[in-house]
Amino acid sequence: MYPVIRMIKELVKHRNAAPLPITGTHVSQHVCWPHDIDLWMELNNGRTLTLYDMGRIPLAHRIGLISVLRRKKWSLTMAGVSVRYRRRIRTFERFEMRSRAVFWDDKFVYLEQSMWKQDGECANHALYRSAVTDSKGIVAPARVLDAMGFDAAPPEAPEWVQKWIDADAVRPWPPMQD
Repeated sequence: MYPVIRMIKELVKHRNAAPLPITGTHVSQHVCWPHDIDLWMELNNGRTLTLYDMGRIPLAHRIGLISVLRRKKWSLTMAGVSVRYRRRIRTFERFEMRSRAVFWDDKFVYLEQSMWKQDGECANHALYRSAVTDSKGIVAPARVLDAMGFDAAPPEAPEWVQKWIDADAVRPWPPMQD
């Protein structure tokens, strides 16, 4: 089940947080609760992806995107993700989440998110491809930024991000059915 109450808590908690620049980092604190764990008593990999919403949505609010989405009747969607899991997050363990936009092109915004343990180790790291949509499909990031009052060229894509974009471009779609 989607953690609606947790999302509301995050939105209320960060509602008056200082605005961030487009590539600013939103930092939030979380706990791995018993309903987040798998059979090995650690944060479930699927739940990790859901919990990353707790960073992306407040980030979108702090950069001014949420008000534009409401005004324009636009939506957010995810178009891809790559996750690297390296350290376990156990039940009741506290962790910090960091979320930021790292690059955008003519269709997508690429978001980097990570979860950090209290000892300073990175537990996992995700790169998301996200898009703003309307009734006709994808809204170009340049148009979204314009609606937000920004006139910013995209930053240069970090090499690892560009390589992921390039690799995903040659991935077959639809996938093989054999």
